[in-house]
Parts: sequence; C-alpha cells; structure tokens
Amino acid sequence: MRIVFMGTPDFAVPTLDALAAAGHEIVAAYTQPPRPGGRRGRELVPSPVQRRAAALGIAVRSPARLRGADEQAAFAALGADIAVVAAYGLILPQPVLDAPRLGCLNVHGSLLPRWRGAAPVQRAIMAGDDETGVCIMRMEAGLDTGPVLLDGRVAIGARTAGELTTDLAQLGAALMVETLATLDARVAVAQPDDGVTYAAKIDKAEARIDWSRPAIEVERLVRAMNPAPGAWFEVAGERVKVLAAEMLSLSPSGRGTVVDEHLTIACGDGAIRPTLVQRAGGKPMTATDLLRGFPIPAGTQL
Repeated sequence: MRIVFMGTPDFAVPTLDALAAAGHEIVAAYTQPPRPGGRRGRELVPSPVQRRAAALGIAVRSPARLRGADEQAAFAALGADIAVVAAYGLILPQPVLDAPRLGCLNVHGSLLPRWRGAAPVQRAIMAGDDETGVCIMRMEAGLDTGPVLLDGRVAIGARTAGELTTDLAQLGAALMVETLATLDARVAVAQPDDGVTYAAKIDKAEARIDWSRPAIEVERLVRAMNPAPGAWFEVAGERVKVLAAEMLSLSPSGRGTVVDEHLTIACGDGAIRPTLVQRAGGKPMTATDLLRGFPIPAGTQL
C-alpha cells in the first residue's frame, strides 16, 4: 500500500520498520518537530521516528500543527491509500482523517475502551491491571473511540513502563502488518460503552511518592514512572529517584520513615525497600551504593 506514517517516540519505530520490511511504499513520515535537548537543552533533537525515517530514506515532515489549510492540502496531495498512526502526538483534523483512500489506522497501547488517551501503559500499571495489550483501531474524531480491527494481549507482571512499552511496540508492529495484509477481510468492531477509562497525560507532580499510600501502590508508581519521569522522594533538600523497589511484609509505623539501615521505608500500609535509585545529576545505583556516600539513617523522615 501507499502509506503515510505518523509517529514520534520510540514506541512508533518498530511499526515504521515493520511496514518498510513488509514492502509497503511509505511516501512520508510525519513526526513532532525537533525539541530542545542535548547538552543543557541547547540543541534541537529530532524524534526517534525522524531519525529512523531518515535512515530508511523516507521523506520527513514535522509540522507544528495540522489545522491549517495548506498543511491539510499538502497531506492530501500525497495520495495515500492509508495513514498509519502510532503515538504521533497531534490531533488529526477531520480533513486529514478523510484524506487517505482507506482512512487512518492507529496503534494504541491498551485494550480499548480501557485507557483511552495519552498514557495507557503508565495508567495500567498504576491501576494494578493484570494485563494490557494493543488495539489496531480505525480512527475517528473522538479520542481513541474508533472501532477495533485487531488486538493482542500481554500480562503486565512486574514490568516497568519502559519494559512494557517495548513489548507493546513490537506487538503493535506485528498486528499492524497483519491488519494491512488482511484488511479486505476484516470487520471493525465498535468499542463497548461499558468499561471506558481515560489515561490522562502523566503530570510530573504525580511522580512524587506519597508515603501515606499502601506499599503496593507505591511499588506500582515506581514501575509506572520508570524510565521517566522517575518516582522520587526528597531528603536533606535533595531529590532521589526510585527506579526499582521491593515490597516487604512489614507493618512499621510512621509513614515515610526510614526504619532500618537498608533504606526500608514505611508506607500507609506495609513498607518498600528501594533497590535501584538515582541522585540528581547522577547515574542509577543500588541503594547500598547510595547509602555509602549519602547516609540516610533509620529514623529519617522523608
């Protein structure tokens, strides 16, 4: 097929690769414009999709928005059979949705209608869901409301958001290739009205650990915020990120209190022990290594 690909982060790259490997003609890759990054934020850093598309010899377009008549006309002029969208980051106006001959398909990282929206992987982990997955959805004007053509499921287990996103990206790529290969025979199934939830974008303020919450919720938060923005607590005026933690079958009192020399911390119910941490500006390290150079004695209130 003649495809316009639309995506931005690492999650979208496997789908781009899979479409190219399947022999489709990718006439353009739309992605978010380069963002400040690099050393001290002085350099503009292209998105993962832009870098991969350039390596594949695919023309890249990175408009700041798609609401202008000129941008919509330029999109329509590509004469695409279909648009494939994976975590693009811009809302597609109706003229863009209508332009490809066969419409627009989206790779969405949840089992719709659960977790419509921007952060389905993180929200599924935070909620304690047992499983999640990927849906290949025919796009319409509503937020992730379109009918589903194909889906796949995975168990969440003890994975972090980063690990789970990697697995879902690979699954989504395979499902999209399968969908396109069998598109004529597929029937899009409307999402049910029951079970709708929304995965709001992660606010950095949510990453601060609330020690009044049960240990199981704190541990989920740690996994959901890994790799970014990273769950954190503050001690001696410094933020310390917790990248991994284990729950302990203890019932200490004093929420947010360090209860032993191993950095075990009391929660609203139970306790956690960070196993991988990161100081501001530093590299990830074990909690044991942290305590050697940055003592946090028992009795410290976080």
